[in-house]
Amino acid sequence: MEESRRNNKVWVTEEESTVDWRGRPSNPNKHGGMRAAAFVLGLQAFEIMAIAAVGNNLITYVINEMHFSLSKSANIVTNFVGTIFLLALLGGYLSDSYLGSFWTMLIFGFVELSGFILLSVQAHLPQLKPPKCNMVIDGEDCVEAKGFKALIFFVALYLVALGSGCVKPNMIAHGADQFNQTNPSQSKKLSTYFNAAYFAFSMGELIALTILVWIQTHAGMDVGFGVSAAAMAMGLISVVSGTLYYRNKPPQGSIFTPIAQVFVAAILKRKQICPSNSNPQMLNGKQNGMPNRSASVSHLHSESGNVLHTQRFRFLDKACIKVQDGSNTKESRWRLCSVAQVEQVRILLSVIPIFACTIVFNTILAQLQTFSVQQGSAMDTQLTKSFHIPPASLQSIPYIMLIFIVPLYDKFFVPFARKFTGHESGISPLLRIGSGLFLATFSMIAAALMEKKRRDAAVGSGEIISIFWITPQFLIFGISEMLTAVGLIEFFYKQSLKGMQAFLTAITYCSYSFGFYLSSVLVSLVNKITSSGSSKGGWLSDNDLNKDRLDLFYWLLAVLSFLNFLNYLFWARWHSNSSPSGTAQNEAVEAGELSHFSLMRLSKDVGDENIP
Repeated sequence: MEESRRNNKVWVTEEESTVDWRGRPSNPNKHGGMRAAAFVLGLQAFEIMAIAAVGNNLITYVINEMHFSLSKSANIVTNFVGTIFLLALLGGYLSDSYLGSFWTMLIFGFVELSGFILLSVQAHLPQLKPPKCNMVIDGEDCVEAKGFKALIFFVALYLVALGSGCVKPNMIAHGADQFNQTNPSQSKKLSTYFNAAYFAFSMGELIALTILVWIQTHAGMDVGFGVSAAAMAMGLISVVSGTLYYRNKPPQGSIFTPIAQVFVAAILKRKQICPSNSNPQMLNGKQNGMPNRSASVSHLHSESGNVLHTQRFRFLDKACIKVQDGSNTKESRWRLCSVAQVEQVRILLSVIPIFACTIVFNTILAQLQTFSVQQGSAMDTQLTKSFHIPPASLQSIPYIMLIFIVPLYDKFFVPFARKFTGHESGISPLLRIGSGLFLATFSMIAAALMEKKRRDAAVGSGEIISIFWITPQFLIFGISEMLTAVGLIEFFYKQSLKGMQAFLTAITYCSYSFGFYLSSVLVSLVNKITSSGSSKGGWLSDNDLNKDRLDLFYWLLAVLSFLNFLNYLFWARWHSNSSPSGTAQNEAVEAGELSHFSLMRLSKDVGDENIP
């Protein structure tokens, strides 16, 4: 009974920390839950529908309408997509620090909408584009977009990037905020929400890559961009419609200041000696007389709540060493930090290697949105006598499969796996990420084998093979992305970093950014290395895939992907081994996370006097 009252106290505290649209404490009977999250899922589906229709067919528009070369067009697309995900950090920072998730989504949603409208206007007006020209037949004579025309294009493109980048992390974070993680039943629903968010993402992608791309191909890019604008408007209507049902987490002020204070204090006290576990009273915010559970971890209570004091990055402990000079002078926050504050920084540092291991994964994703689309253009796209498959619609293949797999995964696999692992998500986010990274290698192997077959047929006998030969690489990567993307978002969101959920979610999107930028660097680097000393040019230096060696580039990516998977295994083991141990914390070790609820359970073992 006593334990139940303690747990209920935590749940009430969590509810009191969230507010309704008027700024009053949220009511769990009226606010939050899957009903509120459904409105955010509407924005998720419509926003990805709008941006995917533009991004996945953008390379065709840039080549055919703006008249940029193949390699330059590929870099424009990857830089655009990379910028979207890099700007997610700005969206996460503004949300957690000043605006909150709802207002950040709303403001930058309209910025994104304005970009779509400007793209549609430029695509419609001939005076804002270069003269029409066939890049395949008259490539050298085509005039590339320059000056004012190029300026309009890039302004519109990066308005979309700014808006989408700032909206993306807040859609996930605001939807997840509708669930109280300290309540075990709602914590399970949170896992369901993450899968539902990916289902909404898959539906949006599927519609974008079929209906919207078909509209772009047959009605023109101006109409296609206009439909994207309409989809974005529908998404904004959806998220506004749920205003009365949201539980909102108020912004916490600058999220970087407490982090900076820890590093500054640790540097200023760099000559101090870190206290041993037997002398904990030297640390600011650590209670005296509290027993350590092991040599590597102790359970603490401070003004910030329950935290786990670990031995990772021990130099940071110097930031919370109290000066023993006999005086009662209060030290500045830039010289003395709490243990809880230091642990927050430790958590942030410890997830960076996991984040870094997904960069190569997203470099592979970049190829499926650029070179693989061009592969499809060089193949037989005829499905019936009167219907041809738009090459950009090839990317819809995995999403057709995923709209069936994701519900089955959540409905059957998660409960089944939960019986064996005890994990609320079925398998831990770390295991889910690793499985996805492993499968990504086989996506590139399939792409390399298919490209070799396509090129040999085209060069050797002039045969154009069916576009369906390209499907395996998309199918394999679709499953890989479902595992990795959802696992990464769940892993980051559930880290015990108070008031930084949107920013942490933004970090997962930042992985996409680095992956796409790495793709641009690899394309340029491979071209430079393979063209030196060769009269035939580099692997990707020509606008004709029959002259390029895209298959060799795919093999290079397959090797990089497998090496990246081995690197991930090392860091995942490091993260798990550095996490708390003990029977009450097995789930935390496996997933690299520890919820507030499990902390309250653990505190019962340490002593009732330590429960706030």
